[in-house]
Amino acid sequence: MATSTQQCLESSMVWLVMYFFLNLGLTIYNKVIMAMFKFPFPWALTAIHTLCGTIGSYIFWKVGVFKPAKLGERENMVMLMFSVLYTINIAISNVSLNLVTVPFHQVVRAMTPVFTVILNVLFLKKAYSGKVYTSLIPVIAGVGFATLGDYNYTAIGFFLTVLGTLLAAIKTVVTNRVQVGRLKLHPLDLLLRMSPLAFIQTLLYSYATGEFALVQEYYRTHLTVNVFFALLLNGIIAFFLNVVSFTANKKTSALTMTVAGNVKQVLSIVLAVIIFDLSITATNGLGIVLTLAGGAWYSVRHDN
Repeated sequence: MATSTQQCLESSMVWLVMYFFLNLGLTIYNKVIMAMFKFPFPWALTAIHTLCGTIGSYIFWKVGVFKPAKLGERENMVMLMFSVLYTINIAISNVSLNLVTVPFHQVVRAMTPVFTVILNVLFLKKAYSGKVYTSLIPVIAGVGFATLGDYNYTAIGFFLTVLGTLLAAIKTVVTNRVQVGRLKLHPLDLLLRMSPLAFIQTLLYSYATGEFALVQEYYRTHLTVNVFFALLLNGIIAFFLNVVSFTANKKTSALTMTVAGNVKQVLSIVLAVIIFDLSITATNGLGIVLTLAGGAWYSVRHDN
């Protein structure tokens, strides 16, 4: 039984499936938190996630699940830069979303696998087969059809959305490299080092944008036991999602993670239609089918 469990945990597909459903679940849960509990504070929510990541990884360290690697000054600087990349990626995404429409934002973000391929080919000298390139076409085009709608944007909004997509690809590639490259960090070790730095940076950004004052007002007027435990559960789910995400990234590849992200994106649309009683067009439905089919095709062709 123990051997069977160990073999299961060594399977990259098991970790990828767990990542996919945890990511999908947290996306829907975040929407519920912001809508049902009237908590429209993305930076505060991110701070909760990074705080839970800090506490959770610390507990796992103390109970002996992993042992932190000994890093030098250069490696610690890499961790600091990684946490800054993590925070800036969220910041650019949030800012750009205020300058463009949601459909346009989703379509551009769907190009993350393309940026990931470019980064891997140019900087890591990685090669992909023609079948992998072909399988990415329906995955990307499908998101475009699935989110077809009002594609309005400003010039600065366009620039920031593309920049945010590039940063998301860089973050995914770097996450993979610090775990399988020279550092070879345990996923929980990476989370232990990154989370406290990202938590501090997120709080600073929340304060700089004026959100922190609004959160304080919310605390005085709206915080209840139900809200507290809903936010706590959200943070716990985010912690396990990060652990699973880092592990899946380590066991598969950066490109696989971005493709899974695109498939998750269209499935979140499906769940939103079911849960929130929204409507979609035939074109949107075609996009959903294309992305799911492309994801399945890629899963057969990708290079684990």
